[in-house]
Amino acid sequence: MKFDFDLIIVGAGPVGLTVARGLAQRGATRALSVALIDQQSSAPIDDPRTLALSHGSRLLLEPLGWPDATTPIKRIHISRRGHFGRTLIDCRAYDLPALGYAVPHSALMRALIENIETGRSVQRFARTTARTPVQDTQGVTLSIETEHGPQQLRARLLIHAAGSPAGASADGVQCRGRDYRQSALLGFVRVEMPQEHLAWERFTHEGPLALLPVGGTRAADYALVWCGAPNDTQRRMAGSDDAALDELSALFGQRMGRFASIDRRAIYPLRLQRIDPRVQGRMAIIGNAAQTLHPVAGQGLNLGLRDACTLVDALGHEGATPAALESFARRRRLDRNITLTLTDGLARAFNAGRAVRFAPVYGAAFALLECFPSAKQALARQMIFGRQR
Repeated sequence: MKFDFDLIIVGAGPVGLTVARGLAQRGATRALSVALIDQQSSAPIDDPRTLALSHGSRLLLEPLGWPDATTPIKRIHISRRGHFGRTLIDCRAYDLPALGYAVPHSALMRALIENIETGRSVQRFARTTARTPVQDTQGVTLSIETEHGPQQLRARLLIHAAGSPAGASADGVQCRGRDYRQSALLGFVRVEMPQEHLAWERFTHEGPLALLPVGGTRAADYALVWCGAPNDTQRRMAGSDDAALDELSALFGQRMGRFASIDRRAIYPLRLQRIDPRVQGRMAIIGNAAQTLHPVAGQGLNLGLRDACTLVDALGHEGATPAALESFARRRRLDRNITLTLTDGLARAFNAGRAVRFAPVYGAAFALLECFPSAKQALARQMIFGRQR
C-alpha cells in the first residue's frame, strides 16, 4: 500500500515541533517522512506569552533548539499571603544551574522552527486545517484544507498535538475535566526592588499568584499569572493600570517594593481536561491535545515535552508502528498521572473557599516542607524532571 508519509503530526506548537525535530535528528528515525500540519503561517507568530520550562525540559530541548533569550529561575519562594509558613526552593540544593527558565513563547518557536526548516524529512503544511482522521488496519487517512484547496494524506501513524483536549475527540475517546471556576490574568509587571532569578508563587484567598523573572532593566520585569474568580479577572482586565497595580500590591505585599507598571494584559480560562485513552491503534494524542492543566505549578508544557521526547524514543525502537504508540502510552502513564494529580490537588486546595477555611493547615504544610528536606526534594525533582520510565 502506498503512503504519502510515515507519520503525520497535527499541530506545530512546541510539542509538535519537538516531535518533528527529534525524529529528524535521531539516527534511528531520520529516514521517516513526516507531514507537519500547521494552522499558522510559515513565519513564527509574535506571541507575548512567557513559558515556564523546567531544567529537565531544557536538557530535552537543547539538542533540538534552545533560544538565547531565556531567564534562569534559580530560586522559587512559595508562601501564603497574610499567613505563616513558607518554602524556598534553591537550585544549589540540587546541584543544578537553575530550577527552570522563563522563556518567551515566540523565541522558543523560532528556535524549533529554524531547525525544522533545515531538515529534509519534514514537510510543513502551513495555513492548513486538518479534518477528522480515519484509520484502518493499515494506516490513517487525513483530509486537509490548504491555501491551494483540499487534499488527502495517507500515513502509517498520526500524532495529534494541536489545541485542547476538546479538539482531539474521536470514536472511543473520552474527555474528562473539571471547571475550577477561575481564570488567569496574564501580563507583564515592573517592580521597584527586584530580586534577580527569583520566582514567586503567592497563594492568596482567591488562588495562586505567580511572578516569573524575565529580565529587563535592572532585572525588574516579571511575567504575571494572577488567578481569581472570572468576574474579578474581567474587572481587572477592564480597569485602569493604577487600579490593577494597587490591587496586585495589596495581594502580593511589599517584598519587591512598589509595582511600577503593568502591560499586555490577557485572560486565560482555567480548566482541567484530559483525554483517555491517548492511543487508539495508529493514532496518539500528546501535549495540550491530551491534557490541559491549571498553571499553579507550571507543569503543562513540561509534561507535553516529556511526552514528545518519549514518543520519539519509542518510534526509534519500534519504528512507525502501533507497537511504538503502545510503548509510548505505557511509559508515560505514571508521570502523567502523578503530575495531573499534584496539579489538580494544588489548584483545588487553593480555590477561594478552601483557601480561607484551611489557611492555617496550608501554612503548616509549607513550614513542614522546610523541616523535611527529603519530602521537599522529592516534590522538587518531580516538578523539574518528572517521573522517568
